[in-house]
Amino acid sequence: MDAIFLALTSAFLFGAMTVLIRVALRTRTSPEVGTLFTILPALAVTAVYAAVRGEWQLAGAWAFLLAGLLAPGLSQILFTFAVRDAGASRASVTVGTAPLFSVAIAFAVLDEPVVAGIVAGAALIVAGGILLASERARPEHFKRVGLLFAVGATLAFATRDSLIRWLGTEATDVEPALAAFATLLTGATLTLVIVLVRGARGTRRGAAAFLPAGLCYGLSYVLLFEAFYRGRVSVVSPIVGTESLWGVALSALFLRGSERIGPRLVAGACLVVTGGVFIGAFR
Repeated sequence: MDAIFLALTSAFLFGAMTVLIRVALRTRTSPEVGTLFTILPALAVTAVYAAVRGEWQLAGAWAFLLAGLLAPGLSQILFTFAVRDAGASRASVTVGTAPLFSVAIAFAVLDEPVVAGIVAGAALIVAGGILLASERARPEHFKRVGLLFAVGATLAFATRDSLIRWLGTEATDVEPALAAFATLLTGATLTLVIVLVRGARGTRRGAAAFLPAGLCYGLSYVLLFEAFYRGRVSVVSPIVGTESLWGVALSALFLRGSERIGPRLVAGACLVVTGGVFIGAFR
C-alpha cells in the first residue's frame, strides 16, 4: 500500500480517536486511566496484526520498546489531558503542528534536504498556531493548560516519528507490525505504573467508553508505522497532520456546541494542514 494512502487513513482514524476520547471522558474517568483504557485495545489490535503477519522476530525490538516510553507512553497521557482541558478540536489542531517539529528533527538528525517550500510550510504552521492561541470563542470547559499538554504531546509525537523512521529503515530489521506492538506494550506498561502510583481507579463503564477510541488508535498506529516504513518523515508526517482537519470536522459533526468551533479555529486548522502539505510537496 502507498505511504500517502496509509498516512491519510491513519490521520482520519487519529482524528476519530480524539473525538471518541472526548466523549469517553464524560464518564469522569481520569486521564491516566483513560489513557490506559485507550492503549490496551490498541495493543490488542497490533498484537493480532503482528500475529497474522507472522512478525515475531524479537531481535532488535528492544529499541522500539524504549521508543514506546516516549510515544505512546508519555505522549498519549499528555494528549488525553489536552483533550480533557482544551477539547478535541483544539488538541487536534495543536498536534497537527507535529510536522514542523518532525521535519526540524529530520533535517538535524536524518540529513533530509531543506528547501524554500518547506520553510514556507513551517511559516504557515506557525501562523495557524498563532490563530489558535489568539481565538476568543472557546467552550466553557476550556483551560489554557490543555494547549500546553497538547504541545508536550506534539513534541513527543514528532520525536517518535523521526525515531521510528531511523529505527525502521537504518538501525533494525524489525517489521512495522512488531514495532508498533513493541511501542504500545511499553506505553501500556508505563501508563499502568503511573495509574498504580497515583492510585487512580477505573470502572467497566469507563473501559467500555474508551474501547472505540482504543480500536481507532490501534488501527491508526499500525497504518502509521507502515507509512513511515514506506516514506520519508518529511512526506508522511505532513499528511498525518491532516488529522487536525478531521478532528475539527468530526468535532463539529458529533460534539457540536460543546466545542464552540469558530472561524479562527477553522482557519488555524487550515493553515496548519496547508503548511504540512507545503512541507510534503516541496520535500
